[in-house]
Amino acid sequence: MRRLLMLGAAPLALAGPALAQDPHAHHHPPAAAPVAADPHAGHHMPAAPADPHAGRHKPAAPADPHAGHHMPAAPADPHAGHDMPAAPADPQAGHQMPAAPADPHAGHHMPAAPADPHAGHAAPASPVGAEPAPPPPADHAAERYFPAADMARARTLLRHEHGAVRWSKVMAETFELRPSADGDQFAWEGAASHGDDIHRLLLKTEGELDGGDLHEAEVQGLYARAIGPYFNLNAGVRQDIEPRPRRTYLTVGLDGLAPYWFELEGALFLSNKGDVSARLEGSYDLRLTQALILEPRAEANLAASADRAIGEGAGLRDIELGLRLRYEIRQTFAPYVGVHWRRKFGDTADDARAEGEAVEDTRAVVGVRAFF
Repeated sequence: MRRLLMLGAAPLALAGPALAQDPHAHHHPPAAAPVAADPHAGHHMPAAPADPHAGRHKPAAPADPHAGHHMPAAPADPHAGHDMPAAPADPQAGHQMPAAPADPHAGHHMPAAPADPHAGHAAPASPVGAEPAPPPPADHAAERYFPAADMARARTLLRHEHGAVRWSKVMAETFELRPSADGDQFAWEGAASHGDDIHRLLLKTEGELDGGDLHEAEVQGLYARAIGPYFNLNAGVRQDIEPRPRRTYLTVGLDGLAPYWFELEGALFLSNKGDVSARLEGSYDLRLTQALILEPRAEANLAASADRAIGEGAGLRDIELGLRLRYEIRQTFAPYVGVHWRRKFGDTADDARAEGEAVEDTRAVVGVRAFF
């Protein structure tokens, strides 16, 4: 054992003097290295890399942050990775649709739009150079688009389909007492008619009793024909019973309902003596309630020539005004009260003064209006 220890120490003794010259000889540094600028040159350190992570195993930095992933190349269209057809110019090109028509209704089975909204009706074309047709009556507006003859036949058929009935009516327009201190008067005005809506026969009468004596009285027999929805044309004969001498007249007139519900009547008379005269009448029903009605009435008599034998002059002969308030117990029966005023003018007034008659007269009235 001792021998072994001695053999191991011999080499150490031989080497000891040479190593003693460098204090760091036991560190086994490399031979005479030059002095480094880095203060850590004495330490065992790797050379400083340019990239702080250069010592790690990393791939080179890609230009695209997703370059390390398994991705297809970026398409121009975001949907290029899908199985889609090429993008059409029309967003709806992928649908089964017809080409867009110029007319929004072109896909429907429709005739070409006519210039006249009623051009699709069977109406005759206006001849070239012809004057335009006059406008039809207000209630025949369909004649603007259909032939007048066709519409007349249609109206005739409609009347027949609704019965084309004949009917009769007896009407007492006024049947009244006019009391006065000078003597009571009794007056009437009425008519009886028979026929249909187009053709009728009329029997009219009016007159006055003054102090129990027949002062004025006349009867007219007329044929009336409707000339429109609101007016009738009348023609016939008028016979005066009083005054004397009696006169007979040919008469033609017009009566009906004017706009705003005015009832109008006018007539021309030609006497057997050749004198021409005229009469105008008008009335209006002002409904205060459903049953209470105020009716103003007016009448004027005119003449183109005088007939002094019966006390009537030329020009405006007389005017009558009345205001009557009636109560319709039933539509066919209505008692009334009111006032009546009459005034004679011109030669007629002069003849009345010569006979001792009043020129002007105002009276209260009480009477009844009825029809059946």
